[in-house]
Amino acid sequence: MGVVTYNYDSTSPVAPARLFKAFVLEADKVWPIAAPHAIQSIEVEANPVPGSIVKINFVEGLPFQYMKHQIGGHDENKFSYSYSLIEGGPLGDKLEKINYENKFEAAVGGGSVCKSSMKFYTFGDYVITEDEIKALIKGSEGVYKAIEAYLLANPDACN
Repeated sequence: MGVVTYNYDSTSPVAPARLFKAFVLEADKVWPIAAPHAIQSIEVEANPVPGSIVKINFVEGLPFQYMKHQIGGHDENKFSYSYSLIEGGPLGDKLEKINYENKFEAAVGGGSVCKSSMKFYTFGDYVITEDEIKALIKGSEGVYKAIEAYLLANPDACN
């Protein structure tokens, strides 16, 4: 098994607190509304705590039917959260899991910067390439941008 770490930053005109709420605290409500082209539903264990499982169900026609995340934890004061992709999605037979650590920070001039650190745990001697990682990021950006657009169009959402 190998481990590859990749760090990635993305900017948004939306404040960190609203993004954190949309991506962490209210994801099961916001994502299907904001990204109906991709997200059918999100199933969250009651009273989610570290170790709980979140299942994201995709609409028909996408490359994946679902993926499961295991909650690592979150800090509402620092707008940070962590989770592991443990089943479905892009894992296939080459990736055991992907760990994510994300933090929304205030950007100079307004909006925010999402700082992400991803650890890819591979099976055997497989080594994931930077191009493959960038393709995975690009695939998730559609949902990220849809949620961002929803928050911009609905200023009362996730306040």
